[in-house]
Amino acid sequence: MQKRKTSFSCGADVTSSVIGGKWKLQILFQLMDKTIRFNEFRRLMPEITQRMLTLQLRELEEDGVVHREMYHQIPPKVEYSLTDLGESLVPIVRAMCDWGFANEEAIITNRTILTQTKEPSQP
Repeated sequence: MQKRKTSFSCGADVTSSVIGGKWKLQILFQLMDKTIRFNEFRRLMPEITQRMLTLQLRELEEDGVVHREMYHQIPPKVEYSLTDLGESLVPIVRAMCDWGFANEEAIITNRTILTQTKEPSQP
């Protein structure tokens, strides 16, 4: 596994390193209210590859926000849930969701306007 950052400039930097990226917030959102098996993540998030899901879950586990429970049975069963530390992120994830829902239309409008008025880049 790639070496991850262990020195931070501020609290927001720490938080960003834990929840940043395309998939981690979505994973945490799915785990907010329930325990989830690996294949259920695949159904809930069909765009993520198996490799990327595995990597993101490992990083969240390494940060101590996700717990991985392996059941030794056939077929193997693995479940993921939030740790106490992970539960402390729930209000942050909810606030980000609320902000996104409240501002989605304005963001899309602003992006559309900027895209339409932007001049082609000069060579």
